[in-house]
Amino acid sequence: MFSFCTDPSILDDWFWTACYLTTGVHMSFYMSFLKVLMLLAVTAPVALAFGFGGAMMARARFAPLSWVGKGYIALVRGVPDIAFFLFFVIALDQGIEYLRHKALCSDWDMPVRQGNDFVVCQAAKMPLGNAAQWVHETYGFSLAVFTFAIVFGAFAANVLFGAMRAVPRAQLETAEAYGMSHRQTFWRVLVPQMWVYALPGLSNLWMVLIKATPLLFLLGVEDIVYWARELGGTKTPRFTDYPHPDWRMWYFLALLVFYLLFTRISEIALDRLMKRLTRGQATTGGEAQRRAGA
Repeated sequence: MFSFCTDPSILDDWFWTACYLTTGVHMSFYMSFLKVLMLLAVTAPVALAFGFGGAMMARARFAPLSWVGKGYIALVRGVPDIAFFLFFVIALDQGIEYLRHKALCSDWDMPVRQGNDFVVCQAAKMPLGNAAQWVHETYGFSLAVFTFAIVFGAFAANVLFGAMRAVPRAQLETAEAYGMSHRQTFWRVLVPQMWVYALPGLSNLWMVLIKATPLLFLLGVEDIVYWARELGGTKTPRFTDYPHPDWRMWYFLALLVFYLLFTRISEIALDRLMKRLTRGQATTGGEAQRRAGA
């Protein structure tokens, strides 16, 4: 980046460090922090939508629909996250390619399964082999978001299902006594009041989601863990001009600071949201606010 970085071998310590930290691969490292934040920004609402849908199905009056919702919650929550991530992404990717293979390569006369290999025609590849690099990265990131949403959506569904059951039944019966339909009672009484019961569980789930972002590394996405390992290691072809000892401890220390700061900011934001939701509610938090105001 700097003009004096033409020959790193003759630079003093401070100038060498400035050149080292502003290389192209370090810029990719810095951008990977934004990639993690983008994952959280996209995954959180999508997972919440999955969770809300799963909770609605779990409490449905139609038994088969309720079985689907409860089965989704039990199945995903019962499988270790790492095992689900490693299996589901591969299965989803191969499933997409298999459907494209059947649609685009009808003249293919060889089996798709050849021993341990999964072979499809070039036109069925996702993404195509000649696609731009950003297409490959976007596709991998999309698979990661969908997988995260499926996993954490099941946990969110369990939290929301419990929160819906925590809303006092008397309030629902009062709404029905005033002539509200089941749908109106659900959207106007149950849903607005369930959030105060759901937020503690969703807050913990948000913290777990933050800590789970390093799983991107397992999905082949070049996230902050990938770059910390690459840039901190001693044997890497990325730094032939900037050789250095094993600095992985310092890179991972930077990740530790990043996650601690982000977690603390999340705690402050969630605490303020909780105070806002409990205002005027017949809960312990709402009662404490009324006494404080008095």
